[in-house]
Amino acid sequence: MASTPDLIPEPAPAKTQARNPLHGKTLEAIVTELSEHYGWEDLGVRIPVRCFTHDPSVASSLKFLRKTPWAREKVEGLYLFMLREVRRQGGK
Repeated sequence: MASTPDLIPEPAPAKTQARNPLHGKTLEAIVTELSEHYGWEDLGVRIPVRCFTHDPSVASSLKFLRKTPWAREKVEGLYLFMLREVRRQGGK
């Protein structure tokens, strides 16, 4: 009796995130772009956390944001808002 090879199903194609503007962006790149676009003072007004209001730097912000999921979500949300705002104004 000859055995037939088991049919191995093709793996499902990986879901692409082509339309996700956060895909492939590091937190450092996001914080840097936000600080360049808004400035630290305005960033601290928009997201009032100490790492943006008292002696702000990318390094101190990253340290805080990596430990604080709610703050990171706010930063990511502001980044998405900034991208929409820039797109509406005709780009940088």
